[in-house]
Amino acid sequence: MSDVIVLRSPDGHEFDVFEALPLGAAKGTIVVIQEIFGVNAHIREVAQGFAEQGYRALAPALFDRVERQVALGYSGADMMQGVELARGKLRPEDAMMDLQTTIDAAAGSGPVGVVGYCFGGLLAWLAACQLQKVSCAVSYYGGGVASEMGQTPSVPIMFHFAAEDAHISMDDVAVVEKAQPDAPLFIYEADHGFNCNHRASYDEPAAVL
Repeated sequence: MSDVIVLRSPDGHEFDVFEALPLGAAKGTIVVIQEIFGVNAHIREVAQGFAEQGYRALAPALFDRVERQVALGYSGADMMQGVELARGKLRPEDAMMDLQTTIDAAAGSGPVGVVGYCFGGLLAWLAACQLQKVSCAVSYYGGGVASEMGQTPSVPIMFHFAAEDAHISMDDVAVVEKAQPDAPLFIYEADHGFNCNHRASYDEPAAVL
């Protein structure tokens, strides 16, 4: 079962959250952090997949701060729009505030994990370092993570990278690996976005693994 709920951050901003619920009692909550493409069909499917595994899944619409109901595809034009929204318009501190609000909404009903993809992979790392009430975090091909290794996570985190990723060099991956030697880190013979079955770079063996 899925729906869209509305949450309010401490500064009064209201934003949509896609919610997917399991059939029975939830084992916990997973906050799914969007790519630069917004809470699109892929992110909703990811959330629904976690619900099928017995978790409540929440995917906050972080772009609601600057543009509502963003659900982009993967064309060049969509990519440019997403980059502008994520890097040019959305303030990182606002994104983190809305993530904390989402986590707070779930924290009373079991553990809360965060998982993020691309842009969301960076935010998942920052959540592990900065936010409260997080139990664990997973970062998929998080752009810019290497430059944030000066921060210290307070919860366990796992990293997934792609060997053929033109956006994240293996040098950057090495920086992460050196800074977080105890964190599980996996490198797949795949390209950026390999977990998204809506993209040409989708790699089913890597995604399933």
